[in-house]
Amino acid sequence: MKIVKLFLAIGLLVANVGVRAESSSKPIDIVVHRSPTCTCCGKWLAHLKQNNFTVTDVVTDNVQAIKDKYGVTQQLASCHTAIVDGYVIEGHVPADDIKTLLKTKPKIVGIAVPGMVSGTPGMEMGDKIDPYEVVSFDRENHTQVFNSYEGTK
Repeated sequence: MKIVKLFLAIGLLVANVGVRAESSSKPIDIVVHRSPTCTCCGKWLAHLKQNNFTVTDVVTDNVQAIKDKYGVTQQLASCHTAIVDGYVIEGHVPADDIKTLLKTKPKIVGIAVPGMVSGTPGMEMGDKIDPYEVVSFDRENHTQVFNSYEGTK
């Protein structure tokens, strides 16, 4: 009986340490370049902050220069461009997809949600979520689906 109690106590201790370690994970630094007139960008920044990102907010009148520098094509473009751990994040990409990118570290330039899709983080408009894809892109402008979302009415 004492051995069972000992194992139970050790199990609870390990479980509690695991929960604390997970909840106190190190914040992720991200630099976001955005226009001073865009309101949805601020909402996306709030989404990142709620998901353990430390945001450096760079307000600029020439976001296109940043897109050009990092190889974001017109087909991938949205309203803001972010850099995290050497990867480009274009548009309203969900924080969990950025975390997956950083965990898996694929050999790509970055990921994007092209355009301004209703229901993506920062573009919430009621309960409606349009279907959309997060796409990855490489230096040769090859794209493929990184994640997809079905949407709701």
